[in-house]
Amino acid sequence: MQSPGSDTSTDLARERSRAAADRTLMAWIRTALALIGFGFTIAKLGDFVETRHPDIRLDPIRSMTIFGGVFLLLGVLSLVAAVIQHGWILKSIDAEDYTYVSSRPLAVSVSIVLIATAVFGLLVIFL
Repeated sequence: MQSPGSDTSTDLARERSRAAADRTLMAWIRTALALIGFGFTIAKLGDFVETRHPDIRLDPIRSMTIFGGVFLLLGVLSLVAAVIQHGWILKSIDAEDYTYVSSRPLAVSVSIVLIATAVFGLLVIFL
């Protein structure tokens, strides 16, 4: 039900924006879950290789454990950041004097960390 003095088009626009924010959060939840699952798999694979050949030290710095940990940490941090960002978006949508404020997309930050992880991986493989 529409409140007195409110504009239907504005109310519908806010509802669409809120639904878009919820869909974006759900996308980040899926992404974080994939990163966490991938990190856990990499770390456990490294442990499995070491238990199969305990007498051979193939990887003295335990790079697979480091990679797994980085992906796990990145998944958790991106999920925390997505929840915080979602809260800010909902707060700004609900404000009476809504103004758009541009912020750095969360995806850019996650991409930068993934690039750094890939560079570390290349160094481990080729050095």
